[in-house]
Amino acid sequence: MITIKRATEEDLKEILALQYIAYQSEAELFQSTDIPPLKQTIGEVLEEFHKGIILKAMDENGSIVGSVRAYSENGTAHIGKLMVHPEMQNRGLGARLLSEIEQQYPNQRYELFTSTKSIRNIGLYQKLGYTILKVETVTEELQFVYLEKWKADGSV
Repeated sequence: MITIKRATEEDLKEILALQYIAYQSEAELFQSTDIPPLKQTIGEVLEEFHKGIILKAMDENGSIVGSVRAYSENGTAHIGKLMVHPEMQNRGLGARLLSEIEQQYPNQRYELFTSTKSIRNIGLYQKLGYTILKVETVTEELQFVYLEKWKADGSV
């Protein structure tokens, strides 16, 4: 059974280790390990921890197998680093983590982004009610698609 709860500072090293594992598939899409999630430091994760909320998903042994983080600014919850251990993917855990982080920021607009090459991620987000807001070109090889979701009543 998987439980989801708020991460503590003591969890950050394990979450960063999971991040390095979970983002290998993204690195394969670009045929490069030179992507921000694989270069992030524990200090940067600590900054994100103090800026917002990091959730962890734990298996029955207490191992962290998923995580997501977010912070709120001007009525928008910015969601990032949604990750699930490769061995735990395709079981609904990503959707559960996304739903849980949205509940941490009620009555807000939600925004997240991913690479345009991450077709499965985009499909998951759209299935969960997110719509494409814009596509931003970073380099010839890298484009990000930004998605948003509004509160149930559609208000700001």
